[in-house]
Amino acid sequence: MSGPNTNYDPVEVAALDPAAIEGAVDAALAAAASADTLPALKAVRTAHQGDRSTLALANREIGALPPSAKAEAGRRVGQAKARVAQVLAARQAELEAERDARILVEETMDLTVDVPRRVPGRRHPNALVSERIEDIFVALGWEIAEGPEVEAEWLNFDALNLGPDHPARQMQDTFYVDPPGSGLVLRTQTSPVQVRTMLDREPPIYVLCPGKVFRTDELDATHSPVFHQFEGLVVDEGITMAHLKGSLDAFVRALFGEGTVTRLRPSYFPFTEPSAEIDCRCWVCEGRDASCRVCSGTGWIELGGSGMVNRRVLRASGIDPDRYTGFAFGLGVERSLMLRNGVPDMRDIVEGDVRFNRQFGMEI
Repeated sequence: MSGPNTNYDPVEVAALDPAAIEGAVDAALAAAASADTLPALKAVRTAHQGDRSTLALANREIGALPPSAKAEAGRRVGQAKARVAQVLAARQAELEAERDARILVEETMDLTVDVPRRVPGRRHPNALVSERIEDIFVALGWEIAEGPEVEAEWLNFDALNLGPDHPARQMQDTFYVDPPGSGLVLRTQTSPVQVRTMLDREPPIYVLCPGKVFRTDELDATHSPVFHQFEGLVVDEGITMAHLKGSLDAFVRALFGEGTVTRLRPSYFPFTEPSAEIDCRCWVCEGRDASCRVCSGTGWIELGGSGMVNRRVLRASGIDPDRYTGFAFGLGVERSLMLRNGVPDMRDIVEGDVRFNRQFGMEI
């Protein structure tokens, strides 16, 4: 700002020249008229009403005028600023109205149009089958027991009568946990949970041990390196193979339907003696259709392994084998799902395609 001008001559103060002020107003009005968007109008407002605009500079020069000239110059500049502000406000209202009208057209919602229903979630059929099996045994008065998936080698093998040279302990079947010699494996079965249960409590013991297990198998139509199984264990006084057979019959009737029965075929497992494979009568053809795809015409479907708990296993778990006896069995959850629901390929179960889960809904 310049100092007091005692010899005031309006012509010499260029910013206050009426022609200059009128020119600034005309430029502002033209710029406002040409602004076709709100951001463009904001730029016009900054250029013509901001601190560096022509009218703002003229307004600052008024303070340097003598008192006799301030009134006229102030009125001239004030009227100019008011005209610019009025035009800018009117243009602001016009552009906002245009924007609102455009939004109403572009973002119109037809409330009469049907919207797609949100598809409800689906639980994995493995979880559904596992819970169904657990409910069956809980209804029989059994308990559910669980254990860690990274297991001590002693619990996974030695306590189950699987000696150091047993083939199941080799790398082709078992995932060992680094570093070598750690004594830890990814459990190959849920049998270690049975051993833990026998070590932790006194008989009578009636438990079902469900869980995830790991083996070095390739993923194909019938195998997976990670799968689920459930194992049953009973230890009490006077337990015989007849109790095993009765428990299995009750289980298959509840899972596969009334009239389903089981049979036991002699077999060998290190942790049971005697041992037996579990078969159940085909619930589709009941042995009357030689072309049945479920049982391949045999009338029987293999479910898993079973037997009386080996005396060595009882002794390793701190239980007197002369007083107590027990039985154990193991079946695969995926296999039960495939048999019960006609799933032809193990990969359908594990690959995570939601379309596979959707067909099972929330319960089976």
